[in-house]
Order: sequence, then C-alpha cells, then structure tokens
Amino acid sequence: MDFSFSREQVMFKKEVIRFAKKEIVPRVQEHDLNGEFDFQSFRKMGDFGILGLHFPEELGGGGADVVTTVLAGEALGEAGVDGGLTLAYGAHSFLCADTIFRHGTDAQRQHYIPKLASGEWIGCMGLSEPDAGSDVASMSTTATRQGDTYVLNGTKMWITNGPIADVAVVYAKTDPDQQHAGISAFIIDKGTPGFSAGPPLLKMGVRTSKTSELVLNNCVIPAENLLGNEGEGFLMAMQTVEWDRSALLAPFVGSTTYLVKKCADYAKGRVQFGKPIGHYQAIKRKLADMRIFGEAARALVYRIAWCKDQGRPLNHLEAAVAKLFIGDWSLPVTNDAVTLHGGYGYTHEFDVERIFRDTRLAPIGGGTSEVQKMIISRLM
Repeated sequence: MDFSFSREQVMFKKEVIRFAKKEIVPRVQEHDLNGEFDFQSFRKMGDFGILGLHFPEELGGGGADVVTTVLAGEALGEAGVDGGLTLAYGAHSFLCADTIFRHGTDAQRQHYIPKLASGEWIGCMGLSEPDAGSDVASMSTTATRQGDTYVLNGTKMWITNGPIADVAVVYAKTDPDQQHAGISAFIIDKGTPGFSAGPPLLKMGVRTSKTSELVLNNCVIPAENLLGNEGEGFLMAMQTVEWDRSALLAPFVGSTTYLVKKCADYAKGRVQFGKPIGHYQAIKRKLADMRIFGEAARALVYRIAWCKDQGRPLNHLEAAVAKLFIGDWSLPVTNDAVTLHGGYGYTHEFDVERIFRDTRLAPIGGGTSEVQKMIISRLM
C-alpha cells in the first residue's frame, strides 16, 4: 500500500478546502441554527465537481478514483463544513447516484447521472423502515409486479434528503416469502402518484440535512424502473457499505483535524492562573487523544478507499472495525473539545458545540455500533 498522495491529489484537497471556506462555511452557523438545508452550497458543490467526482466524464463526472473522492470529503470536514451538508452529499452521491450508476441500464445512467452529478437533482435512498433498521431482511415494503408495472406499498424512515429529493432509490420485497433474497431496488421520481415524503424530522444534530419518512401508497411505477434484477437489492445495499465506510466517514476525519486546530489555538490563547491552559497536563492529554484518534481514523478510511481502487472485495470485518472505531471514539474526542473550551464550548457561537451534536449520529447512522460488534465477532 502506498501511503502517499500524488501532487495533484494534495493540490486538489487544498482547492476543495479553499472553495468550502469561501463558498460554504460563512453560512454554516446560520443554517444550522435555523435547521435549513443550504441549496446554494449544494449546487455550488455540483458546479465545483464534488457531487459527481467519481463518475465518468461522459456522464458529467470528474473521472476521479476513490481515494481522491475520499479526499474531497475529508477536505470538506477540515474546512469546517457542517455534518448535515456532508451527510446530504453522501446520501445523494453514493447511496443514490452511485447505485444507479453501478446497477442501472445505459438509459437509466444517461437520464439520471448527469443531473445528479451537477446537483440539478437531489437524490436519496429508502432502505430503513420504522420497524426494520439494522435488520434489513425484516422490511415490510412490498413491490408487486402487475403487467408492465410494479405497485409499491410501505413506509421508509430516517431518509436523508427525503423531503427535498427529486429521485429516490427505494428497496422493497418482490418476494415476501424470502428474506434477503426477496429484496429488489427501484428508481422512483418525485411527483409519482402514491409516493410522498413526510415533514422534516427535528434532530439533535446534522440539522441542515433534511430527514423524513417516505410513504408508498399504491405507488405505480414502470417495470423499467427496476434496478438490475429482482432479488438483487440486498447485495446492492451492501455494496453501498464500501462508500459508507470510506467517503461517508471521511468528513468525520476532516472535522477532527478542524477540531484539533481549533482546540490547539484556543489552548494557546486562553490564559488561566497566569498561563495558557495548553501548558497544563490535562489539556495536553486531550489534545494528544484528539490527534491520535484522527490519525487512526484516517488510516482506516483510506485503507478501505485504497482497496476499493485496487478492485479488491470489501473486507466486511475491516469495514465494521472502521465504522465502529470512528463512530464510538469520535464521541469522547468531540466531548473533550467542548470541555476544553469551557463555557464557551457550550454556546452556539463556537463550532465545537455544533460538531459535538453532529458527531452523535456517527455510532447510529449506517449501522449501529452494536451491530458492528455483532458483525466483527461473527466474522472472527
């Protein structure tokens, strides 16, 4: 494994940081406080090329490899972009658009990918349900074939981008008697009769991402909206794990770098008992722990990205370890950042408060830490 980045990759990361600091970060606090999705920043990310970075140029993408794509996500976090916008980006580009790109027909790719890559359309993925989160096989949403159409019925829950999406990749059972083998994937456009999104949920963190339920009530779609073949949906959903454990985790890695700098600067400037608090051993330990976490998390994420670029099959044990480590250990790091800032850390004026709330999703979304431990122990 080559642990170095190319000159072009290093320059690209710096360009993304400059872009984000100029075009996105100045509005982060306002949008987080108001719980608003930043459509302007999202479209600018499309114009810059971030949303479609890993898609082929002929489909409006940048033709980048996985490591470069992960670098973009890390750069957004390092610049100080909020977790809500980066979460929306991940659900859009990797859970929705990449699934269409990887499993769709040529016609589906030509129709959807250019508009998703540019940010003209926003995408989401409907997998989780009110009673089926980590236990995907127990989903109750059904898709019944009727001639040249499918009729879908069911409810999806915790859907990032749900209220604002123009297109959704939705998973449903085409054979309810089967477990994982009975799940299929479909493309559903906004405005399709019988397909609707609920009101945005009020959340502790990632407040700028819009999350809701998706309701399918006798939703009729053309049979050509099936992705791949019937029964292949579970494998498609599992393939998104490769992105979830690399590109979707990358902003957490970047935000740790951002936190370390903020905390180190504060520790040097905040004077108590006659000297900067950075001179005290307790503060030094907190800063060291933050840096250790950041280095370890970065290594785990880029190992998965590098293996994906090499065409190696995903090692599910390594992926679960990465998800668990970043999810669980990011919490004490962000908690220490708030504590280090004292009373200031508890106010909205300081970014550490927002990052603390955003990070609380890490051990929940994309597979809980409890499920990751179950996977790790089973594979061991």
